[in-house]
Amino acid sequence: MTNFIFVTGGVVSSLGKGIAVASIGKMIKSRGLKVSVIKLDPYLNVDPGTMSPYQHGEVFVTVDGSETDLDLGHYERFIDIELTSMSNVTSGQIYSEVISNERDGKYLGGTIQIVPHVTDAIRSHIIGLADKSEADVVIVEVGGTVGDIEGQPFIETIRQMRRFVGQDKTFYIHLTLLPHLASTDELKTKPTQHSVQALRGMGIQPDAILCRADSYVEENVRDKIALYCDVLPEAIISLPTLDNVYKVPIHLEHEGLGNLIAEKFSFTSKRADLEKWEEITTCDTSNWPEITVGIVGKYVELHDSYISVTEALKHAGMFQKVRVNLKWISSELIEQNGIRDLFNDTNGLVVPGGFDSRGIEGMIETAKYARENEIPYFGLCLGMQIMVIEYTRNKLGLRNANSLEMSESTEDPVISLMDGQEALHSTGGTMRLGSYACKLKLGTLTRKAYGVDIVNERHRHRYEFNNAYREKLEKSGLIASGTSPDDSLVEVMEVHGHPFMLGSQFHPEFGSRPERPHPLFREFIRVAKNTPTEGDQQYLFDQ
Repeated sequence: MTNFIFVTGGVVSSLGKGIAVASIGKMIKSRGLKVSVIKLDPYLNVDPGTMSPYQHGEVFVTVDGSETDLDLGHYERFIDIELTSMSNVTSGQIYSEVISNERDGKYLGGTIQIVPHVTDAIRSHIIGLADKSEADVVIVEVGGTVGDIEGQPFIETIRQMRRFVGQDKTFYIHLTLLPHLASTDELKTKPTQHSVQALRGMGIQPDAILCRADSYVEENVRDKIALYCDVLPEAIISLPTLDNVYKVPIHLEHEGLGNLIAEKFSFTSKRADLEKWEEITTCDTSNWPEITVGIVGKYVELHDSYISVTEALKHAGMFQKVRVNLKWISSELIEQNGIRDLFNDTNGLVVPGGFDSRGIEGMIETAKYARENEIPYFGLCLGMQIMVIEYTRNKLGLRNANSLEMSESTEDPVISLMDGQEALHSTGGTMRLGSYACKLKLGTLTRKAYGVDIVNERHRHRYEFNNAYREKLEKSGLIASGTSPDDSLVEVMEVHGHPFMLGSQFHPEFGSRPERPHPLFREFIRVAKNTPTEGDQQYLFDQ
């Protein structure tokens, strides 16, 4: 039978609960067990696909085309698994499902209530994932914090799970903040005590408490929490802010959390094999050269909007043994002030995904600068379309070339709507979503980076390259280096003769892992590593 770990949060949000869950999954998998994860999000949106990046950060896309919470990206990167739509459940999905069942008469005229109907629906999703994945352990993260009114049905559901699957099959972890009071120079435990009290009032006694703080939580503080929260002292785990999130599994393992879980569930192997992970993620980088990569986008104020991109760049940096510094640049500011000296210190430029016309001309100026100055350029989804628009305008001379998304009246729509999208009015789940095959062209940078003929990558877009312009562009040097297997859709384009000017219609960042950086990011950083900035007098990096 599957074992279940339930992770809740207290006091404040944004403590890194998703990273903690991903790290726990990594520790369990390193013991030779099969792990799956589910995120329960209390908001009423059906999925994050229509939510503003400023409010919710990146929308992560699973291989089966589900638009999910960004924490699923953490789960996949740390545990090295591919999740599906079953791993993200929102209140919006649950209530829609229950109301639909009521309308269809499935409850036989009964009064519909939070308990049992809503909680039963939530539980069926958790059990459904366990059955489908055949996992030894399913980790369940409850979004938000204990006390959030919209999260109460989820808390009640995980309380009930103990009765349905058995006490010996459940383990409850509570992650909470220990604020530091500067005037007395001490960590305060009272918020944690109140948070656990609230959780216990809802019927859940935590088996372990993860204490988040900016510094290490000393033994006397942990003993106090153990006493007041009725948790074993060895189950009070210090989780300080670390300089690298990939060190969290190593830290939690050293703190003994992995062994606590192994003992509770009677794992055959209690020893974690994290040697390779530790070698990759905790190595000394002080002697590595530094490069700067500019990220030019429209949501740069909230870095979580591009979190898979930034993590993929870090993975590639670790592989190439180079420290990657990120420079965040608003494309709107480029429109207002021009490029000037913005890129003097950049070894490479990334234009990530996005929607609507805001900041687009600034991105086009970025692509032009990168092409003319032979600076490595990597365009992701929208970034590829930007590269195509710039090239068409400035190399083919079609000055009004644009995307139909940005200008419905453009004379030269080099980016146009996909077939079947014209009549759609809904914005939720109506794009090209999920993993699709891509055929790579021999002799191109793309084919060289991947080293294979066919790859599968994840998409999230409504607009495609217009094949009516393909022949002209290829003759002028913009090559379709990746297409759908039937050659009907362009998936990757690159500028012939440029050190690295490449755009993908898909999102390669979703498939990158610390142990296995994505080939396109790996190659981009390799070229950027050997690209001098305007301020460099001499460049000594090895080719």
